[in-house]
Amino acid sequence: MGSNVLRAKVGFGVVDILVILGGLLLALVVAGWSSAKSYFEKGRLQGMAEATREISRGIGAHYELEGQAVPESVAKALKAFNAVSGKRWNKRKGSTDPYHARLWTVGDAIGEACWLKGHAAGIRRKAPAEGKIRVDLSLTELLQLSWLAQLGFQHMMPNYRGFEIHRFSGEEDAREGAAAVGKIESVIPAKERPFADLSAQFKKRQKLIGDWWQAVPDRLTA
Repeated sequence: MGSNVLRAKVGFGVVDILVILGGLLLALVVAGWSSAKSYFEKGRLQGMAEATREISRGIGAHYELEGQAVPESVAKALKAFNAVSGKRWNKRKGSTDPYHARLWTVGDAIGEACWLKGHAAGIRRKAPAEGKIRVDLSLTELLQLSWLAQLGFQHMMPNYRGFEIHRFSGEEDAREGAAAVGKIESVIPAKERPFADLSAQFKKRQKLIGDWWQAVPDRLTA
């Protein structure tokens, strides 16, 4: 009987030891998993922060203005991301990752800064050089001005003795020529114009056209 009692005690001791060992093993596994998860999360955040800094530094030349600091919107977005990356967040199922939300804000700020710089550069490139005036002309207007200028130049030369006659082919052709000349006149600064009233010049040309073609509607040219 004493032997049976001893065996029972030994049996219970072994079970207790196994239970304790099992509990310790489980605690070790849980602790290891928690530590690994925390280490992974910390590494993920550090990786995102480093990647954001490198990307921002790499494309900085595309949005930073010469002689100026980082645009305020970009600096503000990066500061907000750095503040978020230093905290631990418990993401709820189905919710937006706060780190991703801040990264979207950084990307949006950088994209807008790049667009603004490119837009400003495009405006400067299109702008005429100092002291120059730029005029947008269609092909028809260029052709009209080309032969009108040539004809005017010839008749301004005292040694020109040409007898050929150049005329507009019709009323529409004449109005196109008048419009092209008017466009050139309109971009001349007011104080530099050889005439005081721009509209008066326009009306004179329109009167010449009207007096010729409206008097005889079927008339084509001279």
